[in-house]
Amino acid sequence: MGVRIHGATRAAAEAASRRFLGALAILGLDAYVQVSDASEADESIIRYRLRDDFAETWAPDSDTTHLCEQLALDTQKRAEDIEREILLALLLSPHPFHYPSYEELRSAVNIRRNIVEAARKTALAFDTAQAERPEEYWRYDEATGFTLHPGKPIIPALIQTTQPEASGSLFSFSCYRATEYVILLAIAKELADCNPGLLEQLQQQWETRAIMSGEFHEVFLTEYGTMETPLPPRYYVPGDRLWFRNPDDYSSDVSGYEGSWVFYLGDGKFSNFWKRNQPYTLTSKCLEIYHWRHGACRDETGELQIDEARVDARVAESQKDAQEVQRIFEAMMRYRDPKGVYADGGCIDTSRECPRWVCPGTAALVLPDAAPMAAALASSAATAAAVSAASYA
Repeated sequence: MGVRIHGATRAAAEAASRRFLGALAILGLDAYVQVSDASEADESIIRYRLRDDFAETWAPDSDTTHLCEQLALDTQKRAEDIEREILLALLLSPHPFHYPSYEELRSAVNIRRNIVEAARKTALAFDTAQAERPEEYWRYDEATGFTLHPGKPIIPALIQTTQPEASGSLFSFSCYRATEYVILLAIAKELADCNPGLLEQLQQQWETRAIMSGEFHEVFLTEYGTMETPLPPRYYVPGDRLWFRNPDDYSSDVSGYEGSWVFYLGDGKFSNFWKRNQPYTLTSKCLEIYHWRHGACRDETGELQIDEARVDARVAESQKDAQEVQRIFEAMMRYRDPKGVYADGGCIDTSRECPRWVCPGTAALVLPDAAPMAAALASSAATAAAVSAASYA
């Protein structure tokens, strides 16, 4: 399926295509791409995908986890290699990635790169019951969550909260909330360049009310892949947010251990906010989640908990036996069971998540309180003008 760029007219689609192919040429990728017309009756669409011969060699069965190895990409030392890996994974996608303009595609790649770079720097203390933020930037109210002090800019606030090099501290987070902050930071940084008006709305939103959990997903993200049409189990694009499910009924009752939310960092690695310098591979993530069942125990109050030391010990023991590692890996690499079902499924989800469009004129990211805030600002400005005029009448 790959990437599709839409144009209101044929000329617009072709202009966007020239820009995209020019960007691919700069990265040395244009020769590997097949371009075709996918226009419909009322819309011009140009389709781009990796040529079949390269796709089969570099990513058999849509396995993108070895792209860096296949192409000698170093995404740690060369920022342009992150972009190469992102674009190659998009061009390999079995799901069509639609963009209404080249600008939206460019911003989508930038945001994914921002997510990878921010996730690599993020280090937090895991806690599902407590939450902390730098008091200089944040205030808490049960009704509105953690909101920004008026005038405190959102980008440095998010950096101070998630990156200990900036703050000198580790703050407590659940894995789900941590992914929200990384996504928010990545989007905000791109908006500063491509859509300052929407960045100002984002700032006002977080000074008023935090968007969290299910609402965050609905506002900021789009999900691709379904239970009916699952993505290949080894297909990931750098910057994807994804969920590994805990397939064990008993240990999944522990808060925070229902599964694990992470980002795909590229090069076969997944984010680890608790041990930042030890990113997960598919194998290590499968081993950890599998052994959560062996760390489940009751504390002195009778509450079910996960003893991480027990989990680590069981993982280390399994790693001594290559056949045991392979047995666990094969079981965990099955697609997850449907919600509420614990049968023969593994930990692999059928979908991934990525941010919505953000550019002026085509943005699909609509903040829920943007209209009321804009109306309030307009009303306030009108009142101030009326008072000022009256004072000179």
